[in-house]
Amino acid sequence: MGCIPKKIMWNTSNICETLHHIAPDYGFQMPGNAVLDYPALKQRRTDYISRLHTVYDNMLKTAGVKVYNGNGHFIDAKTIQVGDEFLTADHITIAVGGAPIVPSIPGAEYGITSDGFFDELAEIPKRACVVGAGYIAVELAGVLQGAGSNVDLVIRYDKFLRNFDPCLSDVLMPEMKSSGITIKTNTNVGKVEKNQDGTLTLFDSNGGIVAKDYNCIIWAIGRAPLTSNIGLEKIGVKLNDNKTIQVDEYCNTSVPGIYAFGDVIGKLDLTPVAIAAGRRLSRRLFEPGQSTLKLDYTNVPTVIFSHPPSGSVGLSEGEARKLHGNDVNIHTTSFGNMYYAFSAKKPKTFIKMITVGPQEKVVGLHIIGLGADEMLQGFAVAIKMGATKKDFNDTVAIHPTASEEVVLI
Repeated sequence: MGCIPKKIMWNTSNICETLHHIAPDYGFQMPGNAVLDYPALKQRRTDYISRLHTVYDNMLKTAGVKVYNGNGHFIDAKTIQVGDEFLTADHITIAVGGAPIVPSIPGAEYGITSDGFFDELAEIPKRACVVGAGYIAVELAGVLQGAGSNVDLVIRYDKFLRNFDPCLSDVLMPEMKSSGITIKTNTNVGKVEKNQDGTLTLFDSNGGIVAKDYNCIIWAIGRAPLTSNIGLEKIGVKLNDNKTIQVDEYCNTSVPGIYAFGDVIGKLDLTPVAIAAGRRLSRRLFEPGQSTLKLDYTNVPTVIFSHPPSGSVGLSEGEARKLHGNDVNIHTTSFGNMYYAFSAKKPKTFIKMITVGPQEKVVGLHIIGLGADEMLQGFAVAIKMGATKKDFNDTVAIHPTASEEVVLI
């Protein structure tokens, strides 16, 4: 989806919300309506990303890395062809990532994906539909609604974010509905038709109309690894049933000298996870004394840039109970962030701490609410180090903040 452009759009949506719903309650007089100039924002976003690309290109040049632009494929286990070039190496890493999935239904071409959200949208649509129940779908729905769209979120089951702790969906769904988003549950899409006025009609799998006046439909139903057409079958690299690459804990594939990490292995599809795995692999291969270095995939913090944002680190309640049974203790708190003290809009912050054993070692922490994205990192360090609930409680709270509730819980 693109971490940086996504965060820019999330910031934009938050600013829109502040201008329209928060600032007046703080006494700011708003002459006229604050209107988003989306074309100007889009150009600034594009320019910003271009500058970042230039910085990265310069870093590669400074490091002596030669870049070949093109589609590469394996000739053999030590040779890659890119255009007319043949590149040979004893160590080859596959980190080609993934791409958004488009459903195989009639009219699917009238919709766009998260890629199209950035590349194709010339303006914020008046009425938008996001199809999907994962974090990308939830993020896009919130961004569009906050920026001025009237958004429907269409999901197959009764809840979204089903791969996360249930508290996320339990808290986020009512908050998103209160913001104006319509969540259409238990809906399987069947086809899309384009109307004479250019709007789109979405049908469910039974032929019923979901809605008939969308200006934009976004497919956010998942991503697939880009493992096709790169010659993996020639060299015997084994794949999983979902076309991700099989690797061991050291990023080794089934072929000696060929490695893989990132979205293409299907573990944790997060940019910092791929970066961390790549760094460890490089050090293991080329730095003396690091032959056992590998990435630990446990207690990886992750944030969903929803509205409000949510963050998790460690085990969900279900995972904890499966591993530890009756030794699991759950601690929760819910409160109103002081930011909304004067506001008619009062979304709640919810915190869930999961502990294990008589020492109450913290094995999971889930935060939903304003600032969750920023406060989680420090607590993730503590959990990674094996902190107990007592360690949290023994830490003096910073008042008045939302994060103090984590140490007071």
